[in-house]
Amino acid sequence: MGSDSTASEASSAKGGAARRYRPGYDLVAEQVLHYIAEQNLRPGDRLPTEQGLAEILGATRNVTREAVKVLAAMGRLNVRKGAGIFVAEPSGGPLSGEALVHFQPTELDQVVMLFDHRILLEGETARRAASMATPIEVRSIREGARRSIEAAAQDNANDFAEADAQFHGAVAAAAHNMFLEAGVAGLRQLAVQSDLLLFHGDVPGSFVVAADQHLAVAEAIADGDAQSAAALMAEHINTTRDQFERRIRDRLARLVSNDRPPTR
Repeated sequence: MGSDSTASEASSAKGGAARRYRPGYDLVAEQVLHYIAEQNLRPGDRLPTEQGLAEILGATRNVTREAVKVLAAMGRLNVRKGAGIFVAEPSGGPLSGEALVHFQPTELDQVVMLFDHRILLEGETARRAASMATPIEVRSIREGARRSIEAAAQDNANDFAEADAQFHGAVAAAAHNMFLEAGVAGLRQLAVQSDLLLFHGDVPGSFVVAADQHLAVAEAIADGDAQSAAALMAEHINTTRDQFERRIRDRLARLVSNDRPPTR
């Protein structure tokens, strides 16, 4: 599995050696998002060129290019050959606008708020699903949970991600409210951005624990137990929030440690 990617480059100054910390592409990607927020850029606004961004951020052009590719793949930037780099149009339904354009996927406060909102929203979708799900919808929810259990047993990250999306999407659909369903999809889109920049394919937590939680929620919905379904869904998302929060704190501690001047 991948791990957090940072890079240190040593540079020499005339008359003595000086060490200068240079972030890896993931950190430059964060800096680009900070730049967009600080400049209050909107969808369609043009950013500086790769070279211009590299100079602004104090990074190399190669690292900046990789950061731009990552953000384009995440849907945050739109790179048009021969035209430039632009802030992408958000596609998060009710969450479109500033919430997506200026969201900082590795900022602790914003990530915690994101998951707190997911707890509220998805807890309500689970509650409603327990009261309103049709037999076909219950079967779809159970299928997503079953697939996540199989993927966890095989430690297959890609299959688990697909099963996880199916499960949460099926629960949201069973709430029979298009705004709740769109809201869940938008929040999960933001969470994926945090996942990509923080974990890089590494495992945020135990697949087995998450799959067991999926199954517990599915069974509560199948039993029509709205209170338990909401509580179990909240517990599931809270577990994920704790994993992301720990990663951000650990990452910040490493960055501070790496940025300290060498001891003499």
